[in-house]
Amino acid sequence: MSLLEFFYWLEYSPLLVEMRSSPWLFPVIATIHLFGLVTIGGSVLIVDLHLLGFGLSHQPTVQLARNAERLLLVGILIMLATGLLLFLCFATKYYYLAPFWIKLTALVAVIIFTFTIHRRVVMDNERTRLSSKSVAFTSILLWIIVALGGRLIGFP
Repeated sequence: MSLLEFFYWLEYSPLLVEMRSSPWLFPVIATIHLFGLVTIGGSVLIVDLHLLGFGLSHQPTVQLARNAERLLLVGILIMLATGLLLFLCFATKYYYLAPFWIKLTALVAVIIFTFTIHRRVVMDNERTRLSSKSVAFTSILLWIIVALGGRLIGFP
């Protein structure tokens, strides 16, 4: 079975056919997906802007990151669960869309980056300003690519 055939099989399963035929279910899931994006965006920006030297300068970076990480995890879980449902509704369409593959690649990259390099720099009290700024910039850039990839999926 090819990847395209697998996507077709997923898209035309009874649950997904029912979901696509509902006038309100897909929009509700898409709205919840956007709430996840907002949650991720807020938690990422609060830490990364702090690393760049903007805002909440009285807060230690480690404490700020630990507090924001809970929201980040919740946002990622919401986005993955709802994103999977949104993908499954139109899997064969997404198969042909470059923005989908760019988003997926950037999403995997940013999740790995966030929980390895980003976390190490944030939790390290001996970090340099250059490393903090480059990590924050990379994090923001990767999350923007994920968000833009998602937005461009709607404009094939």
